[in-house]
Amino acid sequence: MSKTAEQILSDELLIPQPKEPLAHPMEGYLRTDRLPHIWCSTCGIGTVITAFIAGLQKSGLERDKVGVVSGIGCSGRAAGYLQLDSFHSTHGRAIAFATGVALGNPDMKVAVISGDGDIAAIGGNHFIHAARRNMNLAIICINNFNYAMTGGQAGPTTPESANASTAPYGAYEYPFNLPFLAESSGAVYVARWTSLHVRRVTNAIAEALVKPGFSFIEVIAPCPTLYARRNRLGSGLDLMRFYHDNAVIDHNADTRDIDIEYQKKIVVGKFVDKEKPTFLENKDAVLSAKLGDKYIPYKGA
Repeated sequence: MSKTAEQILSDELLIPQPKEPLAHPMEGYLRTDRLPHIWCSTCGIGTVITAFIAGLQKSGLERDKVGVVSGIGCSGRAAGYLQLDSFHSTHGRAIAFATGVALGNPDMKVAVISGDGDIAAIGGNHFIHAARRNMNLAIICINNFNYAMTGGQAGPTTPESANASTAPYGAYEYPFNLPFLAESSGAVYVARWTSLHVRRVTNAIAEALVKPGFSFIEVIAPCPTLYARRNRLGSGLDLMRFYHDNAVIDHNADTRDIDIEYQKKIVVGKFVDKEKPTFLENKDAVLSAKLGDKYIPYKGA
């Protein structure tokens, strides 16, 4: 049985002890035959995957009731490394595929782990409509401000004036404020943290996994190989120091006011946590009211 948000926040992180000792306490959640991973040294994606596993453990959900879908990009490799029912989808289609999984098996909580380009650019239409419908999905967007796997191009979250391979004199497109986009589209849970805030990311993921409906977590993560190098920001450790010095926790902040500017303060926290019928709950309520006993509620494929 899954836990409530209050139980998640009050519990200590408990890692089940296997009958035989493991080489690593999270080994059972990883496809170790696919390791070592492809991510660069001091990239923040591995930290988020650790937080996801810890959040899943804290949620109390059974592993066979959780699925993971990812798209194309550095973050998209997450599904291949997690020892869960998982799928590595095509570019921009992670949320669309996850929607199908969630509708086909309503008892399963489906998480999407992907990047800012995959979710907010080519996948942006799926993102806003899944939020509008309040699909039962937990979206974890690892935002490193560029298309890191394909050469460091500017993307939908690249801050103005930041250098990118397609913006060598500085980005000039207005970037998305992803928490505001999520909230205004209908998400019931919205949070933003950095990969420095490991325990807070863990708790947010645990809360999102047990929250019925569309949850969105943005995790700001370092990209030392491309974004940091092109902008002369130092190593991944330097970026983590920047997060430490410049992340401002402001729970319940108005998401309209938390845009990210280049190398300025980053507002983090839990901004939205509300209740609203999910897509299937709303569909059942509307159709049963119209059709009465003639309506047969959908139970999955």
